[in-house]
Formats: sequence, C-alpha cells, structure tokens
Amino acid sequence: MKIIPAIDIINGECVRLSQGDYEQKKVYHRNPVEVAKMYEAQGAKYLHVVDLDGAKAGRIINYPILANICQATDLHVDFGGGLQSDEDLQIAFDCGAKQITGGSIAVKKPELFAAWLARYGGERILLGADVRHEKIAISGWQNITEIDLYDYLAQYIQKGIRTIICTDISKDGLLQGTSVELYQKIQTQFPDLQIVASGGVAGIADIEALQAMNIYGVIIGKALYENRITWAELQAYL
Repeated sequence: MKIIPAIDIINGECVRLSQGDYEQKKVYHRNPVEVAKMYEAQGAKYLHVVDLDGAKAGRIINYPILANICQATDLHVDFGGGLQSDEDLQIAFDCGAKQITGGSIAVKKPELFAAWLARYGGERILLGADVRHEKIAISGWQNITEIDLYDYLAQYIQKGIRTIICTDISKDGLLQGTSVELYQKIQTQFPDLQIVASGGVAGIADIEALQAMNIYGVIIGKALYENRITWAELQAYL
C-alpha cells in the first residue's frame, strides 16, 4: 500500500481544511517545499499536492510551489486543484508532476478530461472522486452535485481510468477515522479499480485497516501534522 502524505496549499502555505470548509482553515507550515523535503527525509516516496486556491478559482495558481517541490525532491508528485484546461495540465506536467488528479473537470468538461485520458493514459491521469453521501462534489467541494458515485466511476473506468483518489468529505480533516465501508462498496463493484483512500485518517489503526483491505494507497494529511501518526510507525509500510 502506498503511503502518500498530502500538502494542501492556500496563499503559498501548508493548510488543512475541515470537511472542505475554507472558513475552517488551519495553517500548519509556511513553507511547503521544506515540508516536502522533510517527508522525503523520513522515507516518503510519494506526495499528493493540492492547489486549494486553484480549486476555488478554476485555474492552476500555486504551480511555482509545485515546481520548487519537484526540483528540491525526488518525490513522485501527483497534483490536483484548478486543472481546467490543456494549458493548466501542461503547466502541471512542465513543473514536474508525475500524475494529475482531475475532479471538477471530469464533471464540467468530460470531453476534455476523456481526451487527457486518451492522450496520457490511466497511469498519469487519476480521477478525483470527492463525495458526500455518495454524491460527487466539485469546485473545491463547494458544490455537491446529484451525480451518483458508482455511475461516475463506471463511466470513467470504461474510458480508461485505473486509479481514483476517493475522499469522503464528511470525514476529511476531522481525525475521526476513514470511510472503510465506502471503500468496501467501491471494491465490491469495481474489483480492478485502484483506490487511494483520502480523508479522516486519524491513527495507525486506520492504516492497518486499509492495508487489510488491500487498498492501493492512502493519503495522510492532518494526522501527520498533528503527530497522530509518526513516521516511525509508517516505516513498515514504506
């Protein structure tokens, strides 16, 4: 199982939100590049970077930080937030992202997202499936659609998606545990889909539970910042 620390960026700083609420923002570090270097020094190989300013604005904004992280580390970075055009995608790849995660664009511009899939393949284009009550959320989680999660996944699996990052918004940032039941339902319906679990990870027991399910990867955010999970505990998974 891939251990993927997360760096969410607002105004150039490392932040975490609670349940996607921009009004419930907490700044954890002023320098995302230093955090990325620290994670790499602890043994991390992967990094999930989210441009929350971009997600809200609908265009990539914090790409200079992405470029600096990719230049300063050898981390395998996947990047999301505000990718709404071919230009945005090219900027992300030019800055060094190995993969991108498309969320809002897959809902708002499905033809364009499908074209990215056709061009770059499911290894480089990941699908962001952010959900509340099994309905897809977009635009930095500001809008909850009526799109059913399972219909959405089926549609994009047919188009070549291999990996999803699935965040249960109701769990995110609360340190109350991850959505094991949701991931089990997805696994049952789509056994070949690679699921990256995101949101709610509160301690090493959550990591153990996901590992027992053979989940493909897990994103850890606030639990690392607040030392609910230590890098010493994660060594067995790295």
